[in-house]
Amino acid sequence: MSPFRRLPLYVWILLAMLFGVVFGVLVAGPRGTPFVVDWIKPFGTIFLNLLRMIAVPLVLFSLVAGVASLGDTRKLSRIGGKTIGLYLMTTAIAIALGLIVVNVVKWTGRFDLSEQTRDSLLAQFGAEAAQKVGAAESVDIGQQLVDIVPQNPFAALAQTQMLQIVFFALMLGIALMRLKRDRAQPVISLFQTLSDAVISMVQLIMKIAPIGVFALMASVVAELGKDPEQLADLLGALLWYMATVVLGLTLHLVLVYGTLLRVLAKVRLMPFLRAMAPAQLLAFSSSSSAATLPVTIECVEKKLGVNDEVSSFVLPLGATINMDGTGLYQGVAAVFIATIYGIDLTFAQQMAIVLTASLASIGTAAVPGVGIVMLTIVLNQINVPVEGIALILGVDRPLDMLRTVLNVSGDATVATSVAATEGLRTPPAAAGAKAAPS
Repeated sequence: MSPFRRLPLYVWILLAMLFGVVFGVLVAGPRGTPFVVDWIKPFGTIFLNLLRMIAVPLVLFSLVAGVASLGDTRKLSRIGGKTIGLYLMTTAIAIALGLIVVNVVKWTGRFDLSEQTRDSLLAQFGAEAAQKVGAAESVDIGQQLVDIVPQNPFAALAQTQMLQIVFFALMLGIALMRLKRDRAQPVISLFQTLSDAVISMVQLIMKIAPIGVFALMASVVAELGKDPEQLADLLGALLWYMATVVLGLTLHLVLVYGTLLRVLAKVRLMPFLRAMAPAQLLAFSSSSSAATLPVTIECVEKKLGVNDEVSSFVLPLGATINMDGTGLYQGVAAVFIATIYGIDLTFAQQMAIVLTASLASIGTAAVPGVGIVMLTIVLNQINVPVEGIALILGVDRPLDMLRTVLNVSGDATVATSVAATEGLRTPPAAAGAKAAPS
């Protein structure tokens, strides 16, 4: 057997990502970029569409089967309480950690930009910023809470309203749980079978993952590099902003997730990262935790030993409401933009960032670029000019890719932790995890 055939999937995905970056850099330009966009990017789009095609059925089938199979509303409330509590706690910590890091970097004076550079960025990305602001003006956090309850669940399925789908699936699962077991079991078995079938589809789709990831990375790099000199100037001006976001994401992964895994699940961080590598690499290339959800479920169940009763409930919910990376980034971006405008945010305003960003992240759709829209809500809350998002739009895509990795990692961390505390985790030897002492 060829040694290449023995390579695990995440290695193939990583190689495809690297080749995509190199190819994108080599062909970027007035002639090469249109070629990549027209002939290579469609393969990546097809791959993403395949994953998105099964994301909604997977959430519906797995969540209904998972909730109904618990068989006990007390068990559901216990698992649900732990899940939501951990999600809200880690999101608030992520935003607070981002604020601490950005204030330290700000204190060193690293965010100082010349007025000429600031005006150039505003002129370059002002039109796109105006579109984002217009999209955010229609977003109301109170209305988002009302909209959790769908008027028509079939419309929610058609329009991919994930939070509404989760709510309907939870209600249907609870209703099946309340029926007599002999009446409910055929329906529960049907949903479980459909969930298993979708997971099987995931395994088929992932066979072309390296091709899809190559196409996605090549197109992203080629489009960013249309004007190399302009890109270099932009990255140079915003280097410290990017470094601050990356530092915050890394600290949250190592300190917060590493601690939760070690204390609650008795899992070391490095084996966890190896187990989650396929999902993390796909999250990086797609910038969508919703599209990555099927792969996240497979990694958590097969490589971390989480029982499907937990994974089918915790992970779809996390892909909908758990946005630690997005929340952290919003805190850093808000302080950065305020600093560029010469606005010194008070402690109360920074606490308002934590609250507003936490609430906004709950209703944030798990799709690329939506964090920018949510950022305008945060800036409005603290009275910082919302057109300032034009200052960071040029470097938002690579940071969006990184924060999606943290979002997916957070979902898996909470699922593993909840499963361990419920005795619903069997640590596989391949994950290198240590079983909890009896």
